[in-house]
Amino acid sequence: MGFSALAVAAELPLHYSSVNKNGERFLCQQRKYGHIRYCKKPVSCNIKSNITAAATSSNNTATTGSTSSSSCGGKVLEIKEIRERCKKWLWKGQFSINYFVSCNSDSQSNPGPPLLLVHGFGASIPHWRRNIDTLAKHYTVYAIDLLGFGASDKPEGFSYTMEAWAQLILDFLDEVIQKPTVLIGNSVGSLACVIAASDSSQTLVRGLVLLNCSGGMNNKAIVDDWRIKLLLPLLWLIDFLLKQRAIASSIFERVKQRDTLRNILLSVYGNKESVDEDLVEIIRGPACDEGALDAFVSIVTGPPGPNPVTLMPGISIPILVLWGDQDPFTPIDGPVGKYFSSLPSQLSNVRLCMLEGVGHCPHDDKPDLVHDNLLPWLAHLAAS
Repeated sequence: MGFSALAVAAELPLHYSSVNKNGERFLCQQRKYGHIRYCKKPVSCNIKSNITAAATSSNNTATTGSTSSSSCGGKVLEIKEIRERCKKWLWKGQFSINYFVSCNSDSQSNPGPPLLLVHGFGASIPHWRRNIDTLAKHYTVYAIDLLGFGASDKPEGFSYTMEAWAQLILDFLDEVIQKPTVLIGNSVGSLACVIAASDSSQTLVRGLVLLNCSGGMNNKAIVDDWRIKLLLPLLWLIDFLLKQRAIASSIFERVKQRDTLRNILLSVYGNKESVDEDLVEIIRGPACDEGALDAFVSIVTGPPGPNPVTLMPGISIPILVLWGDQDPFTPIDGPVGKYFSSLPSQLSNVRLCMLEGVGHCPHDDKPDLVHDNLLPWLAHLAAS
């Protein structure tokens, strides 16, 4: 999910407003400001009509309003069902990686590529519980727990890096899926997908869907944001404190309390109704596993990893960027948000959809808005 070190350790919710260049909220309809076109037109779930609609669209950027309702809704999978259906894959001959696969008869006969869902920091496969069934109506859907999260191994002494997660994704494509695949990631999961797709030797990434992509594994990557610059001394102090085992354990115990997690989640979700007890448990459960503390400390204090700004221009496959405009961690008016919002004017393979009233985790915050934009894009990709 991309919790910032400050918000997690100090429980300080970060709130940045997202406005257009005229100082207005993102509430305009069918008007253009800069590179962003704002519209509230819902999208049909008919795959054939979506192919036509996506193919004839001439604008690579749009904003979808919160009033849109989806006719594509599948059921919300229960956490217990997801866990019972998960499988295990041995990565590098030593690390057990938890994954999930879902498809139905329609998706098996559909020529579209398989999808791989990659969660963000602190999350796991059940974070996609509102999306899997809808997507699996038309595509074979895989989801994975990154090393250090969910039910995947949390090895003692492992140094977590963005590059390691990207390699895990590439190896999973090569050994398990074995077909060109669309990668769909949230937050640091998005960045891991970007790094994987930027590998010049890979041939198995068919497309990218980035949901509020992070600028790095932690906030040390976002040095161009004045808000982060002001907080850098505090972030360095938090890094120092987290390297003291007793202090780190105390902070982590506080972070994974249900009330603390609920408050953090409420600060990063636009739709507060999506912050239910299941979501709190999705985050809290794996945090109680052995090795979770070491993973937390390594990720928060480790190197931020490659910057997406340097990687995106080298990626030529189709890319869909979905961005919640109420994200406090990677705000649209911050350096990462500004960069991604400018991409459609620079790269013809990138389409951007701003999601109105949505926070850092669009797929779980307002899944219907995500599906309304994602399904026609996937249909066009499958037909191309």
